[in-house]
Amino acid sequence: MAGPISERLLLRGGTVVSRDPEIGILATGDVLVADGRIVAVDTSLGDVDAEVVDVTGMIVAPGMVDTHRHTWQTQLRGLCADWTLTDYFNGIRLTASPCYGPDDVELGNRAGALEALDAGVTTILDFSHCMNSPDHADAAIEGLLSSGIRARHCYGFFESAPSAAFADHAARLRDFERVAGSRSFGGRLQVGVALTETGLVPWRQTVAEIETARGAAALMAVHTGCVWGSRVTSGVLDMNEAHLLGADQVHIHCNSLGPEEWRALASAGAKVSTSPETELNMGMGRLAIAPCATHGLLPTMSCDVVSLNSGDLFTQLRLALAYLRQSDNDPINQSGAMPERLTWRATDALAWVTTNGADALGLRDVIGSLTPGKEADVIVVGGPAVGAGPVIDPEASLVFQASAATVRHVLVAGRWAKRDGVLVGIDAGRLRNDVDVSARGILERMRALAPVLPPPALPAEIIEEFAAMNFAER
Repeated sequence: MAGPISERLLLRGGTVVSRDPEIGILATGDVLVADGRIVAVDTSLGDVDAEVVDVTGMIVAPGMVDTHRHTWQTQLRGLCADWTLTDYFNGIRLTASPCYGPDDVELGNRAGALEALDAGVTTILDFSHCMNSPDHADAAIEGLLSSGIRARHCYGFFESAPSAAFADHAARLRDFERVAGSRSFGGRLQVGVALTETGLVPWRQTVAEIETARGAAALMAVHTGCVWGSRVTSGVLDMNEAHLLGADQVHIHCNSLGPEEWRALASAGAKVSTSPETELNMGMGRLAIAPCATHGLLPTMSCDVVSLNSGDLFTQLRLALAYLRQSDNDPINQSGAMPERLTWRATDALAWVTTNGADALGLRDVIGSLTPGKEADVIVVGGPAVGAGPVIDPEASLVFQASAATVRHVLVAGRWAKRDGVLVGIDAGRLRNDVDVSARGILERMRALAPVLPPPALPAEIIEEFAAMNFAER
């Protein structure tokens, strides 16, 4: 649980990477926080009536934004390390999800959100497709609220197994409406929708999901174009033809999209999230960052699943830059030459997890930069670790040198989430034990369903036939 709000707090003497074009980078600067908001950013604010925290030699930056994280899967850390995307679908979506009880979902969300905060990720889009019952839905929200993170909690309509709690697809939509209208969650948590992949359900259900989301003015997230040669997870042109695309959607992965699909997303003002560690390791194809740039879209970044990946965005940034630079330079290398310049830089990468991420979640005016008036989602990176300095190029240090271990302080809306390298108000030993106990129970239930993990794959032709049938309903 995040600490109490700091009435007045001065972060003094750090290198400030503001991500605000008017402020820029300050080699030495102060950041003043009051009542949960950034009040002033300058080279020196002098004597201020505030609690002063000396951050000399450290980097002060906006909290990072993860635009796609299946937070509930935290207990399955590393399970999918050698699984394909098909293995993941069968092993996690169809086998693990039914084995989660509400308490497991609550704990997964809480522990996963704390893992994000520990690594300087202050905002997540929680893609929550483990909604096996209304109790699961409520538990997922409680897990996020108790962690202190800022989140867009996207209620998933995907049905991993028949559920007595939901008589039909319409019942799931009604439960989302219950959740969205049941209470005010406050500024830190807003409820959205995780659409079922187009083609996995009849077309009329896709339309109903989007209409339900828009009826609640809810942000939508959807896996798009992540299976080559398949309509199962694309559907962009079908959605475009039906006038269902929009700026209120985050399309995730997008590896297999063609030029016409990219033009449709750009015309609709849709947002895009890429997950380098997942996509490169599971063979999902080319990262969508360059196509975003070509079509005028702002790339954003995500950790996706800790059932495979690391839970920090620093790793995702490094992988993405390495991929882009290799892709750009490979033709030059093959000609026998050396590249003269790099087309993608550290400052580009920071935009993906700050201003771009905030924009994708509809929070550009709230977070994403150290701009006076915005809420104080702030991280301080550095400290006593041998590898934490010197700070020669602060943007390079953040992208290429930082890790969760070097995230010294974290504020969310002016509240301490991490201070002096330690999560505030968290018994880490107890949390770790709770996660271990939950994981053992989930794995026991999984093996009762499928003695061999991952379970056998569904033949590709069956998936294609299923998708064709569902789209044909139009």
